[in-house]
Amino acid sequence: MGEEHTQSPTATPGAVAITGSAGFLGSHLVGLLEDSPRVRQIISLDKREPATARQKTRHFPVDLTRHDAEDQVSEVLRAERASTVVHLSFHDSPSHNPDAAHDLESVGTMRVLNACRRSGVAKFVLWSQTSLYGASPKNPCFLEERHPLCALTTETFFRDKMQAERDVLEFGQPGRGRVATILRTAPLIGPHVNNYFTRYFKQAFIPTVLGFDPLWQFLHEADAVAAFKRAVDVDAPGVFNIAGDGVLPLGKAIQLLGRSKVPLTRPAAHLYLGALWVARAGAIPPTFLNYIQYACVGDTERCRRILGFVPLHSSREAIVEFASAQKLRDVHLLSETPA
Repeated sequence: MGEEHTQSPTATPGAVAITGSAGFLGSHLVGLLEDSPRVRQIISLDKREPATARQKTRHFPVDLTRHDAEDQVSEVLRAERASTVVHLSFHDSPSHNPDAAHDLESVGTMRVLNACRRSGVAKFVLWSQTSLYGASPKNPCFLEERHPLCALTTETFFRDKMQAERDVLEFGQPGRGRVATILRTAPLIGPHVNNYFTRYFKQAFIPTVLGFDPLWQFLHEADAVAAFKRAVDVDAPGVFNIAGDGVLPLGKAIQLLGRSKVPLTRPAAHLYLGALWVARAGAIPPTFLNYIQYACVGDTERCRRILGFVPLHSSREAIVEFASAQKLRDVHLLSETPA
């Protein structure tokens, strides 16, 4: 992890560029920064303009999978005098098109970093995930940021994000006058976010592994956005786990949601998840099976001490709020169903 640095307020960020600005995290971060007196201008870089864009935001249509994206982004960053880039152009769920995902996440990150080098951007904030540690029976109770990333590299969803992290850490190596901050978020959940975790929990019958009830932690969607706002406001180089306080057994989370779990042997669960995934009817591919069998829980002490960020919602509060919203949606669907 290198030398520890206590966070300090950055100079007024001025112009902040956000890739993936039309996604959930990006659009909500745009909304927060619109109200921040510290931010002079927001540079939106995405194929679509975020709905939250107001007076401060200038949108530039960008597709990071295009071969000319580096030149385009570099030109925009230089012309708009961007001081900070928040890179959020990542899939929040595994993809059925791994080649396209690789072009966006791994190659796209390389293009954005090269554009930052060419335009003199000195601060880079990256979205990553605690799932990159991998779920394993060998994991300690809480995984610190220095723990190796052991997620399955056969799964593109993990491999490309791990490569993006390596590239960002190289960009921010000490002595280069740059700040590189990586936020590894726990599973995002809440009333509005839609990803593979929320789709897994929305199933009426949720597959689990017989004889296992792993501990999970969650991050409320509002806290996730606030964490990126904090990373913009202060200079805190390094990697940080971002998660709500506490943990919940998977079975307890399913109970709070009012769902029914379906315990399966590991081979049966693998076949079941694989069949649903191939049919494009499942929330998670079989490469995610370890996460419903073993724990993958991040230690958030460094986030509090160095970044100075404390989530407002615990893991339990996050799942309860998601459950309340989901129950309202279920009632609405039932009311619309013909008798």
